[in-house]
Formats: sequence, structure tokens, C-alpha cells
Amino acid sequence: MDEGALIEHIDALRRASVRPVVVGISGYCGSGKSTLARSVVAALPGAVRMRGDDFLDPVRSHRRSTDWDGVERTRLVDEVLAPLRTGIQSTFRRFDWARGELSAPEPVPATDLLVVDLIGLFHPESLPALDLTVWCDVDLETAAERGMARDRRLVRSHDEPWRQVWVPNERDFEHAYAPKEHSAVMYSTR
Repeated sequence: MDEGALIEHIDALRRASVRPVVVGISGYCGSGKSTLARSVVAALPGAVRMRGDDFLDPVRSHRRSTDWDGVERTRLVDEVLAPLRTGIQSTFRRFDWARGELSAPEPVPATDLLVVDLIGLFHPESLPALDLTVWCDVDLETAAERGMARDRRLVRSHDEPWRQVWVPNERDFEHAYAPKEHSAVMYSTR
């Protein structure tokens, strides 16, 4: 599905729903999740993006794990997705990367369309809280090369974590949870 068709599909879901719609965008590190999420939110007035990086523990996300242990899916569901979908006002805590800890609670933005972009999102802990699942479809090697190039442009020295942690974590997560199979929409970022 191309971007225009995806935006039309999301808008139709939003108009047909009696409660807020949660769109989950996932894919490999470097696959274009954040870029797509920003485009969707820019195209649909009133939509809100919830950054996946706000739900990553910077220490645990730099360690090997078979289920992306550093992705705090339970916190995302409990603090943001479940309350939003049921119409309950709630607060959440972003991870403050500069301080290395959770920030002070802030209100979950009021919206009828929330777009979440996050690695490891299509997991049994969070799938029930997503109304539409979108996979940024590109092979792992290409995604990793793009991610490493992005990090170099941002003057981040992450080549070793990419090779030693993040790419192996992606392979393990794919083997254990088959995230592509839980995607209602395949969005090509090739």
C-alpha cells in the first residue's frame, strides 16, 4: 500500500470508529517507522504521534534480548493506549534520554487518532491495544544500513550496537513473534 492509500484507509477507520483509533507502525530499526508516522500525523488533522523512543529504556535497549526487552510495551499500554481507547484521561512518562530516567508525568494528549511508531511493537503484550498494524517493509540489511547512515549523519557512534545488538535482536524477535504476520498493512519503504 502506498502512503496516500494508507492515509485514506486510516482516515476511513477514524471516521467509522466510536472511540479513539490507535495505529501501530512497526518494522526493523531504520525501516522508516518514524518518517511514516510523522507523514500520517501531518496529513490527518488532530492526529497525535506517540514516539516509540519515549518507551525505550536506553540501557536495556542496548542489550541482547530475544524480545526487545528494552521496549517498555506494558508501560505504553497501561499509561497510554488502554486509557485512551476507553476514554479515560491519563498521564504517561516519557523516557528522558539525557537524564537516563523517566520524566515527570504529563497528560496523554486528547485525540481520536493516535499513531505509535516503535520497534518490537507487534508483540502479545501490545497487539490487543492496536486497531491497525502497519509494517514498514524493507529487508533487515537495508534497514540496518539506513539506520547506521542516519546515526552517522547525527554524529552518533552506533555501528557496534547495530551489528552486535540491534540486528541480532531484530532476527530473534522476528523468529519468536513473526511481527510481519501481525500486520494488517504492508508499507514498502524499499
